[in-house]
Amino acid sequence: MVRVRSLLPSLPPAERRVAQRVVDDPEGVAASTITELAQACGTSETTVIRFCRAIGFAGYPELRLTLATEAGRAQSASGGRVVGSDIGPDDTLEDVVEKVTFADARAVEETAAQLDLKTLERVIDMVVAARRIDVYGVGASAFVALDFQQKLHRIGHTSYAWSDAHIMLTSAAVLQPGDVAVGISHSGTTVETLDALAVAAGKGATTVALTNFPKSPIAEMADLVLTTAARETTFRSGATASRLAQLTVIDCVFVGVARQTYEPTKEALQATYTAVHGRSVRPERKRR
Repeated sequence: MVRVRSLLPSLPPAERRVAQRVVDDPEGVAASTITELAQACGTSETTVIRFCRAIGFAGYPELRLTLATEAGRAQSASGGRVVGSDIGPDDTLEDVVEKVTFADARAVEETAAQLDLKTLERVIDMVVAARRIDVYGVGASAFVALDFQQKLHRIGHTSYAWSDAHIMLTSAAVLQPGDVAVGISHSGTTVETLDALAVAAGKGATTVALTNFPKSPIAEMADLVLTTAARETTFRSGATASRLAQLTVIDCVFVGVARQTYEPTKEALQATYTAVHGRSVRPERKRR
């Protein structure tokens, strides 16, 4: 299901209809014949087979078996309860909390499960060796960019986070070979982020994309691609489940960098902790 959702926007229209059917009703598809699925999607059996191959299966029987297996696992993980991602006007506040927390937890779990560890290791190596790291993101992704920049800066790595389109471009224009430029975009189609990465690449910097869609424009242009696996609920398009998934990947990169620079990182964290420790409210002040 993670693979289907991530590839859905890049599929041809007829295959996209099949993919959407799989996303909307995986158990129903698992119980359908290839003829029934093709008719329900207004397409041909050949298109269904092409879709299966596009997502890495030899044919339709393998897809049905995998969907049935995943449905069973998902039901077990939720204690037999089927928790959908869509929030409707008749949902209670309890339903909202249950659906939001379920979707958030699944986003983190599924992101971790599909993360390419070899690519992650290469990104970590590049960040450790970089003279400078620029991080680009707009909208909700800008908050993730700021979080990554703050983490890196705290342990002594020169890093900047930019969300203004003009500043992103001017920053990218002064990068050099050996620098790293990270573009964060859930959809992978954010023009400002794409343009900044293109300029950074032109200057010889290593480019890294963090996106939910491995065949999106940002993934096609980056040297290294890290992917998330977020599913959005009705009122959360590109804002929360995706942000948590992005933060999960960012935390993995940060801790990987800290692991490789263990002693300097410990010293930097202690120094920064000491610097701000006096800014906390003391117990005697709280009692007044």
